[in-house]
Amino acid sequence: MPNDNAPQKPTEQTREPVTRRESFVKLGLGSLAVAGCGAAAFGYEFLSPNVLYEASPIANLGKPDRFPPDSVTADPVTGVYIVHAPEGFYALSATCTQLGIIACPCHGSKFNRRGIKVDGPAPRPLPWLKVWIGDEGDLLVDRSEIVAPEHFLSV
Repeated sequence: MPNDNAPQKPTEQTREPVTRRESFVKLGLGSLAVAGCGAAAFGYEFLSPNVLYEASPIANLGKPDRFPPDSVTADPVTGVYIVHAPEGFYALSATCTQLGIIACPCHGSKFNRRGIKVDGPAPRPLPWLKVWIGDEGDLLVDRSEIVAPEHFLSV
């Protein structure tokens, strides 16, 4: 015989039905949590520094004796032409004056060794860039500083 004094285990858990108010509260709290996480993520993105790390405009092209006399040497890494003329060294930007890219296959503009346009639709000659000899004897070019044409570096 079963013991009537022993507590009986309920055969199924008795749950009260969820009210409409409780479901709206849970939905509202969940929405606030998602919005708070989104605001924190955007706040972090807003407060973190947005820095662009660009290459230095000053290019080290090595020793001047690398460039034979009366030569034009293209340096595709830096986007410049180094000209060793009888008057001295000078640098021309290799960036096309029409589209602003290094190699412009679409129009075929041609320039002479002084950077003057000979053929094609480019609107301007190639700009001359500042050239100097550094402390260690290397040829340096500042790609951000345009100088007047016929500005030679005598070595």
